[in-house]
Amino acid sequence: MTATGAGEHSGCHALASQLPQFTFRIAEGVVDAMSKLRESSSQAVVADCPLGDWSAEELIEEIQRIDGFVPVIVRAAQASLEDAVRVMKLGAYYFLQRDEEFDAGQLARLIANAVDYYRERVGAWKDHSLAREPWRKVLVGESKAMEDVVRMIRLVGPRRSTVLISGETGTGKELVARAVHLASGRAHLPMVAVNCTALPENLLEAELFGHVKGAFTGAIQSRIGRFEQANRSTLFLDEIGDLPLEVQAKLLRVLQEKEFQRLGSSETVRVDARVISATNVDILEHVRDGRFREDLYYRLNVIPITIPPLRDRRGDIPALVHHFSEKICRQEEIPHKKVTRETTDRLMHYSWPGNIRQLENAVERAVTLSGDRECLHAGDFSLPAPSHWKTAISTVPEIQVPAEGLDFESTVGRVERTLIEQALRLTKGNKKQAADMLRLKRTTLTAKLKSLEAIAVNA
Repeated sequence: MTATGAGEHSGCHALASQLPQFTFRIAEGVVDAMSKLRESSSQAVVADCPLGDWSAEELIEEIQRIDGFVPVIVRAAQASLEDAVRVMKLGAYYFLQRDEEFDAGQLARLIANAVDYYRERVGAWKDHSLAREPWRKVLVGESKAMEDVVRMIRLVGPRRSTVLISGETGTGKELVARAVHLASGRAHLPMVAVNCTALPENLLEAELFGHVKGAFTGAIQSRIGRFEQANRSTLFLDEIGDLPLEVQAKLLRVLQEKEFQRLGSSETVRVDARVISATNVDILEHVRDGRFREDLYYRLNVIPITIPPLRDRRGDIPALVHHFSEKICRQEEIPHKKVTRETTDRLMHYSWPGNIRQLENAVERAVTLSGDRECLHAGDFSLPAPSHWKTAISTVPEIQVPAEGLDFESTVGRVERTLIEQALRLTKGNKKQAADMLRLKRTTLTAKLKSLEAIAVNA
């Protein structure tokens, strides 16, 4: 669970000791709190009034726009009964009068109850959503990035349009394709999948379109291809960017004319198969290089869906870890293992260059290494740092303390500046990725940058 505190005196530090099972994020004002809510979901929000230029009403309205389920506890030093009633009617979970002596215990109990309320609401909504949209079971995560994908699937699923799914390796493109298929009227038939890089070029055409007996050496009997297998269903073409040019021309004809000929046959076969393709490369770059047909690209890219990398949807990591741990423990027929808060925090600060596939493998390794323990600890996850991180850190010069001494603050500042500048160069100025590389929160990196700039100006 994560609670977000907005305001100058949210009391999150005091609450953390009373609610160790929860993770608190302290926001420096309302704008920062809204940014944190958009980055990853919270199960409760504590808002201390006054809130600068924001009223409690405006705060609640904005939070509900971001997440309509999260309960909001409003605390105010001075407020009338009418104020409390008005705020509660707007959707606040509770309006708490703040006494001169801060009662952390009372607020801790309120937060715990608010979290239970959140879980009940979300659980009921999920049950209803899964009954109405069973394909949601395929996808794990509730981040804004993932909700954008869900909205696209909801719109695209019932249509016949071709879909091109793009994203880095390991982001779950095939799962999204399966969700699109299950959201369609073709879900009663199985989706047929082909990996375009798994077969040599001379066999790929026969795999897609089928062949007759004697069409080539080794064709001892006729065989229908994947397109015919996917008739009235969905054909998923993975790694479409690596499809040979000769096969691209025949695929274009199938998409346009809904017909093809088996290899070695002059008989025309008509087919009704919806095509969903996926790629981890920039196909437009392949088009410019002459490796991919431009007309085929636009025919495949009628509906584009981009899957964000895991580092851009860190809020989904706890749910994914729970999902994989539960799945692996069920397969191994062992009790489900929990994950400590410290472990979750560490996993959320790792960049996951291998995306969801790497995370699943890491969870499987952690479950194995944990033995009979009930909980997974950070030490169970062997997380290697990407090679370019090591390069960046290894280039920091060794510092020797001279006999006459040195200015500690100034020296440490120079080292920090060197590390930050290298990280920003490696990430081409992307502060979020640079913060991940240095194992810092983005707000911490921003604060350090401002501090270093101030030091430079004063110097």
